[in-house]
Amino acid sequence: MLTIRKASERGLANHGWLKSHHTFSFGHYRNPREQGFSDLLVINDDRVSAGKGFGQHPHRDMEIFSYVLEGALEHKDTLGTGSVIRPGDVQLMSAGSGVAHSEYNHSAKEPVHFLQIWIVPDVAGAKPRYQQEHFTPAQKRGRLQLIISPDGAKGSLTVRQDARVYAGLFDEGEEATLAVGQGRYAYVHVACGTVELNGQRLNEGDGVRVREEAAIHLARGIDAEVLVFDLRPNELPEMP
Repeated sequence: MLTIRKASERGLANHGWLKSHHTFSFGHYRNPREQGFSDLLVINDDRVSAGKGFGQHPHRDMEIFSYVLEGALEHKDTLGTGSVIRPGDVQLMSAGSGVAHSEYNHSAKEPVHFLQIWIVPDVAGAKPRYQQEHFTPAQKRGRLQLIISPDGAKGSLTVRQDARVYAGLFDEGEEATLAVGQGRYAYVHVACGTVELNGQRLNEGDGVRVREEAAIHLARGIDAEVLVFDLRPNELPEMP
């Protein structure tokens, strides 16, 4: 069963320097029907103006990853990490017992477009940590590349939860199929372009809850970039 959440139904925060679409309830956007899915709590689609960004602010007990689509995002945190995240990079910060970070557009001229995604961890109070890895277009072209997993398989970043995240690029005749384990849920987010999921046409910003499906099949993409989440069969996130 596919339950489609259209891009136009998302929450919107427009602060001038920041334009953010919220798939699930976040900040001032509250929707009782959209409180997350399984262990997936937040998908924010952020566009930040040149030279602007989020000042230092704290987090704890959350797995937070950033996925840059255009431009460059500058990250600093109280772990001593300083990095610039560009398209193809995946950054995962495990807040654990507590960490503060800032995120700014690295460019003084060009905007940055990125996704920030929160996954609820399976343990509270763990040691904070930072990971970053680059995945080339060739690794994602016409296939679903594992980018995040519980065990760091295939060079993926390690998340503190029974969740896996895949990224893929699809155009013209490219297609890929991912088996959904028995009793598992999945969530599909179209970051860019358009694509068909099990025969259903999806557009940029659309998301889909996947239940009771044996597989996810992506095809007929047009400049499509897609994230697929393999998740536990829970309807709503629960903090550890």
